[in-house]
Amino acid sequence: MRFHLTRFAVATRFTLIEHGRNRFAMILVILFVPVWTSLAYLAMPDTPARMRLRATGEALGPHGNELTSISGALNAVTLITGFMMFAATFSGSGFDRRLAMAGYPRAHLVLAKVTALALVSAAVAAYATAVICLAWTPRQPLLLAASLFCAGLTYGALGVGFGSLLRREVEGMFAIVMTSIIDLALQNPIMSSGADNPVMRYLPSYGAMQASTAAGFSTSPVPGHLALQLTWFGLAALVALLGFRHSTRNRLPTASTPPPGPGSSKADIPAPRQTASTSATASDTEAH
Repeated sequence: MRFHLTRFAVATRFTLIEHGRNRFAMILVILFVPVWTSLAYLAMPDTPARMRLRATGEALGPHGNELTSISGALNAVTLITGFMMFAATFSGSGFDRRLAMAGYPRAHLVLAKVTALALVSAAVAAYATAVICLAWTPRQPLLLAASLFCAGLTYGALGVGFGSLLRREVEGMFAIVMTSIIDLALQNPIMSSGADNPVMRYLPSYGAMQASTAAGFSTSPVPGHLALQLTWFGLAALVALLGFRHSTRNRLPTASTPPPGPGSSKADIPAPRQTASTSATASDTEAH
C-alpha cells in the first residue's frame, strides 16, 4: 500500500510541477476569468430575458447581463481547464511514455492527472464564482461553483484526450476553443434563438449550463443535471484514458519477435553489384 501511495504522490508532484511551469495559463486564470466574466456582465443590457429553464420547468426572467455572465464564466472555466490539461499532456507525453516503458504503473500516472484536473477545476471554479458574486448575488452560490467545477472536469478530460491523440499543438488548441464556443453559445438564449431546442441536451456542457442557470435564478436543487454533467466527464475521461494508453504504448519490438526470414514481407537488402573491373580484379587475385 505504501508503495502505491509513494508512486501516486511522485506522479502527482511531477504533474503539478508541469502545470506550475505553464505561466501563460496562470496569467489566463488571473486575468481572463475576471475580464471575460466582467465584460459579459457590463456589455450586455440588463433587460429581462424570458426563458423556460428545462432543469426545473420554471419560467424565468433573469437580467440579460447576469445570464450572460454565467455563460461567460462557463466559457472561461472550460477554456482554461481544457487548455491547461492539454498543454501539460502534450508537452509531457514523451516523459510519460518513457516512464511507462520503464515500468512505471500507468494507473498511477492516470490518477495523478485526475487529481491535478480536480485541483485545477476546483481552483478556477471557485475563482470564477467569487468574481460573479462581486457583480451580483446568485441564489445558490455553492451550486454555481459545483456546476463550474463539473464543466471544468469535462473539458479538462477532453484536453487530456486531445493532448494524447493530436499531433500538433495548434490542432488541440483549436479543438478546445471551438468546442467550448459552439457548445455554450448555442445554449445562451440571448445569443441563440434555438436555445430551447431539445438537441441542446446532447451538448457537452448542457448539464452544467442548466445547473448554473438554476443556481443563479432559482432556489430549486438540480442534482440530476450535475449527475448528467459528471456522466459527460466520465465519457470524456474514457476517451482520455484510451488516448493516454495509446500515446504511452511500447513501440519497441519485443525480445520474442523473430528476425525476418526469407518469407518475410520486409524486403531483403540486395547484395552489391560487381562491375566488370571488379570481376577481373578478383580473377587475377585467384590466379596468383
